[in-house]
Amino acid sequence: MRQADEAEFHDFVVARWPRLVRTAYLLTGDRHHAEDLAQSALTQVYQGWGRVRAAEHPDAYVHRILVRCNAGRFRKRRVSEVLTESPAESADGGLPDAGEQVEQRRALVAALQDLPRKQRAIVVLRFWSDLSERDTADAVGCSVGTVKSQTHRALARLREHPALAGAEAGHVA
Repeated sequence: MRQADEAEFHDFVVARWPRLVRTAYLLTGDRHHAEDLAQSALTQVYQGWGRVRAAEHPDAYVHRILVRCNAGRFRKRRVSEVLTESPAESADGGLPDAGEQVEQRRALVAALQDLPRKQRAIVVLRFWSDLSERDTADAVGCSVGTVKSQTHRALARLREHPALAGAEAGHVA
C-alpha cells in the first residue's frame, strides 16, 4: 500500500474506531469481544482498502464486514452470560441516576443478545449506527423489505423481553 493510502486508511480508522467498537459491542455484548471484532473487520478493510475507499458508501461496506466477522464468531463455542434482573425505578419517579442508566443499558444489551443474529445486526445498524434502511440492507446482505420486516419483528420481541419489562420509553439509554 502506498504511503498516501496508508495515511488515508489511518485517518479512516481513527475517525470510525469509536463507532465501530460501539456497534460491535451491541452485536457481541462484551467490550473485549467488540474490540477484537472491530480489529478483525479493520484487518479485512485494510486488505481491501482500494475497494472500500472506492465504494459508494464506505461506512456501509465496513459495517457489512463487521457483521460478517461477527457471524463468523458464532462458529466458535460461545459461553452465554446470565445478567441480573432490571433495576428498581427511581424513588422520585424522575430520570434514573447513572447507576440505573447503566443497569438499563445492561438490560437492553441482554435483550439484544436474545434476538437472532440477523435481527440484532439490523437493529444495531439502524438505531445505534444510524444507517439508512438501504445501507443496513447492504451491510447485512438482504433487501430493504427484509430490513423493514426484521426491524418490526425485532422491536416487537424487545418490547416483550423480560429484561426490559417495565422500562419506560425514553428511559433505556
